[in-house]
This record gives sequence, C-alpha cells and structure tokens, in this order.
Amino acid sequence: MNEIKGVLATVKYDKEYMDRMITAFAPSPVYCFDQKDEEGIRSVFEKVDVAVLDADLNDLILKAPNLRWIHCNHAGLTKSARPVVFERGIILTGAAGRSAPSLSEHVFFFALAHIYDAVRLFEAQREHNWSRFSRQFAASKGLSSKTIGIIGLGNTGRAVALRAKAFQMRVLGYDRANFAEIPDGVDEFYAKEKGDDISHLLSDSDFLVLSCHLSDETYHMIGKAQLEAMKPSACLINIARGSLVDENALYDALKNNVIARAGSDVFEEEPLPASSPLWDLPNMFITPHATPRVASIQGNALSILIENIGHYRNNEPMKNRLTERDVYTK
Repeated sequence: MNEIKGVLATVKYDKEYMDRMITAFAPSPVYCFDQKDEEGIRSVFEKVDVAVLDADLNDLILKAPNLRWIHCNHAGLTKSARPVVFERGIILTGAAGRSAPSLSEHVFFFALAHIYDAVRLFEAQREHNWSRFSRQFAASKGLSSKTIGIIGLGNTGRAVALRAKAFQMRVLGYDRANFAEIPDGVDEFYAKEKGDDISHLLSDSDFLVLSCHLSDETYHMIGKAQLEAMKPSACLINIARGSLVDENALYDALKNNVIARAGSDVFEEEPLPASSPLWDLPNMFITPHATPRVASIQGNALSILIENIGHYRNNEPMKNRLTERDVYTK
C-alpha cells in the first residue's frame, strides 16, 4: 500500500466538499493554500508527496522534492503534462469527465443549429419573411438520418455517443487506445493501437466531433488534407482544444465550401482575437469556451479525486492518468 505523507491542496471547493476531501485523505495531513501563496506553499515542501491543484501545475510546485502524485482539478492538462513530470516518475491525473454531460450537450447545440440552419432562421424571423427559406427548411433531414464520428472516446466522447443514439444516429468512434469492449452507443470502433486511422470518420461522417486530448501527437490533426477528405455537407465540431485544428486551413475550407460548417468552443488563441477572420464566416458557429456548468461540478470532480485516492493507496491504475503521449510542447 502507498502511504501518503502529506497533501498540498490549492483547490477551492465549497466547505462541504473540502471537508469530504480532507476526510478522504485522512489520516494524512492536508495543507491548504491559495496557489498564489508562494510562501505558504514553500513552507510545506518537505512535508508533502501529493498535490491537489486548482489550476495548472507551475514551476514553484514542481520544486517540491518529494512529489509522487499531482492531481489537477480540471480537464485538459496541456500545460501540466510536462516532460519533467514523467521524467521524475510523478503520477499526473485530472478531473476529466466532471463536465461531460454539458460538453456533450454542447455538441448537439452545434449539430441542431446546423441542421436547422439557425442563423438563417433568425434572419428570416427578423425580416418577418419565411418565403425565401421555408422550402429549403422543410426539405432538410433530421439527425436520425445522419452519421456522427467521434474522435476521442473518453468521458465526453462516450457521453456524445449515448446522446447520438438517442437521436438514432449512426455512431463511428476513434481512440488511440484499443478498448477491450466497444463503448456503449458506438456502432463502429477504430483505434490507433489496432493500426486504424481516422479516414473512415472523415469520409463517412456528417458531423465530425473532436473530444480528444491535445498533445504533440494530435496537434493540427485536422488540417487541409483532412478537411478535403470530409463530405462537402459535413460539419466539424470542436469541444476539446483549439490547436487540434489548423485554423488557417479551416478558414479556407469554410470560405470555399469544402465543408458546410464548423462549430467550435475552443481556439488556438483565447479569447479569439477580434481580428480573426473566423468571426465573419457565415458558416462558422463560435462559443466562448464557456459550456454551462453541470449542477454538481464540484461533487463530480471530488468523486474522481476520492476514487483516485483509493487507487493510489492500493497501487491500482489511476483514473484520468496522463502519460508521456500527452506531452504538449508546441
């Protein structure tokens, strides 16, 4: 069994959840500080071997000499998955999955807005005139006739698959890992570990959803060639990280109708600069990296942490553990 010597905590849970976290770590002491309190954090360097962080890992915390496990209380640990973490043998985990229900709903906000052509619907309403739009609207086909391809079958990707089946969609899934069992809701599964690539998803999907990690391996995984391999009627949806997509190539593809539309909650630079040409594309849906929160986000995050406390003490595989393949250095 792994003994926990002490815990540095910079998370900002409400008191109820802080108390539950401290109880879960007991009898190990938990030292709570704001992540900007450098003096306080330095004072416990020699006492802690676990850190539970509210924000990304920074240089100061990495100076703690005895760290064996770092848990970041959010998803998308691009800035925390540093080579030095893995070189030192430190376990790195995150809270991926705490917002999966809302993130998966965000996918269908984009998908339904595309199917219903929400922009032109609003324009017609504003003009008090359906005549130039009603015939085309009536001829459109619903989601039940469509295929959705999901790249990244973690918590959010799996939640998207289940909701897609509720719409009676055909679901294609791709992940770098070859799962022992195909995730629920996925009709066809492809894996990098099996030697598969994303070609089937590109050519067959009416909606291509990105819900995977950003790493050196996935940087600009969607570029000019991939966009040209998609259906002209397809919609690209990115709810993961902006740098999965080459935004210059995306702009060109949308401007020239290589694909029909894109919806993105994330961009390479955030907030998206006012000078970005993506703002003015009529076939681009943009949201401000602000998916509405699930009602129990703190409880969901704490449940992941508590589960991992048990796994760590029992030397079992950790949930949401990152590896060297998740390093991002771009």
